Amino acid sequence: MLALAASAPAADEQLERILSRLAEEAEAFRNAAPTVVAEETLKQRAAKKQSRLRPRIGAAATRAPEVKYQTREVVSEYSYSALRESPNMLHEFRQVLSVDGKPVTAREKARQTLAMGMRSADDRLKKRMLEEFEKHGLVGAATDFGQVILLFEKRRQSGYEFEFAGKSRIGAESVAGFSFRQTEGEGVTIIEGRNLIRRPLLGEIWVREEDNLPLRVRLVAVREQGGQVIRDEATVDYVLSQHGFLTPAAVTHRQIAGGQTVVENSFQYAPFRKFSAEAEIKFTDVPLEPVKP
Repeated sequence: MLALAASAPAADEQLERILSRLAEEAEAFRNAAPTVVAEETLKQRAAKKQSRLRPRIGAAATRAPEVKYQTREVVSEYSYSALRESPNMLHEFRQVLSVDGKPVTAREKARQTLAMGMRSADDRLKKRMLEEFEKHGLVGAATDFGQVILLFEKRRQSGYEFEFAGKSRIGAESVAGFSFRQTEGEGVTIIEGRNLIRRPLLGEIWVREEDNLPLRVRLVAVREQGGQVIRDEATVDYVLSQHGFLTPAAVTHRQIAGGQTVVENSFQYAPFRKFSAEAEIKFTDVPLEPVKP
């Protein structure tokens, strides 16, 4: 039974309509997302690790050490697919075009490689793409936010409690919001080294008032590590694409440790194109390169 924590009956009815629209949009996304491709630009600002001990004396010893940041900009061809070992779970896949303005892969080759990975029944090529994205000097690279709409598929909705959060505006749009708290399911997965950390989700959903179209999903996950509270926040803004289903327009992720932002990832997406004619990708006789064990 769906848990509704909204107080007013009108809010309950509105929530039912919103959840119905969410389920429709999530189903449309699942079916269509593997058929489109976009250019993604990631701008990351991350705190540098202090490489050596530097003793401080006097007044400097009483102040928190100054945090220095490094920045990266990574431009990629971007799409979605599933691994054979988990066919019901969509992941983000990328082929990097440039890092900090320096070319890495020609666009045509990147599109061909991405297209081959999407159609391949061999998970090794897809996993290699996942690993390569993390090799470009990124700190705590945040991925798999573009498809968070799938958290609210109809079969998953019973695992949340919802409460009316009020009204606001997103750009020129009037929106209504509901906060949610996950009560069932695995929650968000955070990978730290070889450790998998799962935490229940908190957040908000904001929909356009006139037709309940989801425009924004905000996620929060909190955990404790080494006596320090670590908070991950992500905001995903969606637009209705020319292909008739929601696609991400922007994603912002922040990781806050001890009250200080240590990583900020900002993703921007160009309009999504169909893999076929619009992306100018031909599924022809292009051999797959051998994958090393």
